Amino acid sequence: MIAFLRASLIAVATAFVALNGAHADGAKHRIVIQVDQNDPDVMNLALNNARNVLEAYRAKNQDVDVEVVAYGPGLHMLRDDTSPVKDRIKELSEVSFPSNITFSACNNTKQGMEKREGHPITIITQAHLVPAGVVRIMELEEQGYSYVKP
Repeated sequence: MIAFLRASLIAVATAFVALNGAHADGAKHRIVIQVDQNDPDVMNLALNNARNVLEAYRAKNQDVDVEVVAYGPGLHMLRDDTSPVKDRIKELSEVSFPSNITFSACNNTKQGMEKREGHPITIITQAHLVPAGVVRIMELEEQGYSYVKP
């Protein structure tokens, strides 16, 4: 009976070590990039950062999740009518596979801009609305995302 318990304990311990090793090797890489300025140089730097991260992990045969969150004046990055980088965003979205790139637009900012400008604002098709950009960044950091502000 003691031999059976010892063998079972060893089997469980071996399985635990194997699972932990597999999890450590297969760890998911995640980064959130903040854009809060209506500055084409900052927007392009954010996209350069995103591309560099995607390419670095592609070279290692690893996936990465990249999320660009735009709020405040930075929302112009994701506006269909004012984005100076929408062509780059479209291209980057198309080549990110098998990794993932997401563009999140702050709805608080969008609503404020619509009120000030007096007309609806359209967000580019590659982006989706989140209730609040700052809250989205906070939630992603709580999920283990690394934070970058170019």
